[in-house]
Amino acid sequence: MPPFLSPEAQSLLRALFKRNPVNRLGSGPNGINDMKMHPFFSTINFTKLLKREIPPPFKPAVVQTDDVFYFDKEFTSKTPKDSPGIPPSAHAHELFRGFSFIAPALLENEPGPQPEEIVANHISLAKLPGVKTSSFSDDYELKEDIGIGSYSVCKRCVHKASGNSYAVKIMDKDKRDPSEEIEILLRFGHHANVITLRDVYDNGNKVYMITELMKGGELLDKILRQKFFSEREASAVLQIVSKTVEYLHQNGVVHRDLKPSNILYADDSGSPDSLRICDFGFAKQLRAENGLLMTPCYTANFVAPEGSVAATFKALNAQNMKQATLEPVGASRLAQRRGKARPKSSTEL
Repeated sequence: MPPFLSPEAQSLLRALFKRNPVNRLGSGPNGINDMKMHPFFSTINFTKLLKREIPPPFKPAVVQTDDVFYFDKEFTSKTPKDSPGIPPSAHAHELFRGFSFIAPALLENEPGPQPEEIVANHISLAKLPGVKTSSFSDDYELKEDIGIGSYSVCKRCVHKASGNSYAVKIMDKDKRDPSEEIEILLRFGHHANVITLRDVYDNGNKVYMITELMKGGELLDKILRQKFFSEREASAVLQIVSKTVEYLHQNGVVHRDLKPSNILYADDSGSPDSLRICDFGFAKQLRAENGLLMTPCYTANFVAPEGSVAATFKALNAQNMKQATLEPVGASRLAQRRGKARPKSSTEL
């Protein structure tokens, strides 16, 4: 038994790993209730858990149907069976020799990356679910440019099979590691106001991230066209943005580059509900409660006041995560009201 495990965890494992299935925890007359009463689960309120009143500590990235196929009621409603039903012999370790399980999603006949491509760049996205190593051009056709960033270029693309248009963000792995951005979008791209990631292709030094096409354009462009937003319009936009940022913060994600040009409309309706927060290139996941964010990341016109001085390093730590992100939200709202860039000094207010 690994010594680094807590006494409760060791006790649970010993109770579950009994050689005879009849003696295992949960096999007695009380069934699953015996397992729920084990000290290892003492901090869990199973009533609230059943009602989904407890926020999950971790959300797995699910991008394909096969990932959750066997959680369908067709399988979960079946009576569980213990196999083998009797204690195995001393040669139990040889029972499954020669057998292995392969996930259905991995059975597709997709060619793997060539050896020279693997050597060319040390950043591998294979650990992330749904990332394809087949050629992007096999499934999509590139069209015109949409925008050009510091580390990437965004183009419109057309899915050859369906004819639908999407946006593709093409990144050079030699310039920036896209793993964090991809992982965040895989986990939280299902939120109504976060851009949806459709496909990811890892082709050597290039990464192709296919997302929904934002047909309504940037919030910044809408502000400049209208010259200014009314109080009602600005409040509706800010409410959507604030709730989405709150959702990200609750899940330990900091965007770090929130501004009107990274907030886009999914369609031409102009409805605040169609807003999407995009470009998570600077975003970061806090993987521990005491995690620190020490790298200043911002756009000059929308940086928090403390961002331009040495205090940035203190302001961007975990305790000030919300302030560091919400300052650009306030600056963005001011831009909405005035129809121009954030003022450079207090005399312009």
